[in-house]
Amino acid sequence: MAKKKTTKRKASKSRKSSKKGPKAGEMLLVGSKVKNAIRSHKMNVGGDAADALNMVVYWYIEQAATRAQANGRKTVRGHDFIAY
Repeated sequence: MAKKKTTKRKASKSRKSSKKGPKAGEMLLVGSKVKNAIRSHKMNVGGDAADALNMVVYWYIEQAATRAQANGRKTVRGHDFIAY
């Protein structure tokens, strides 16, 4: 009788990254939604538009976290996302 092969189950990468949070540069936005929002203004969408917007979102998150820390909080609130 042949020996039964056993396989070890590995945790998926998405589970690992979701526990730690998104990695720097990881896409936070849904590309098709970004494109549809731009197209709703009857504009064409460049291939790098979603990536550039994603970088802006990362910057806003960083600024909001810095503002919350400066105010002695560990919670980022809506008013931490302010326009300069």
